[in-house]
Amino acid sequence: MIFITAKFRVKPEDADRWPEIARSFTEATRAEPGCLWFDWSRSLADPAEYVLVEAFRDGEAGAAHVSSAHFKTAQRELPPHLVETPRVINTTLDQDDWSELGEMAVN
Repeated sequence: MIFITAKFRVKPEDADRWPEIARSFTEATRAEPGCLWFDWSRSLADPAEYVLVEAFRDGEAGAAHVSSAHFKTAQRELPPHLVETPRVINTTLDQDDWSELGEMAVN
């Protein structure tokens, strides 16, 4: 799978509204057949920072995502709400779901 984590520093005046601002992009991406997950979290340390954790089935699914109409729309509509260019980690993993964290196993 293609596993991506990105940090978005949102303008303070838009931080509380970010989930709504990104809603159509989020919903369209989650509906892609190759999307495994696409989840936003808000930083506890910086309320203007959102972390996006996303995964796609394979490189083909990732390529379909970045060439989609909703991705191109997001490229135009989301940056005006950001303080800086998002930072990203993008890697390929030989798995297709989350693994259990054995060190904190729940019995």
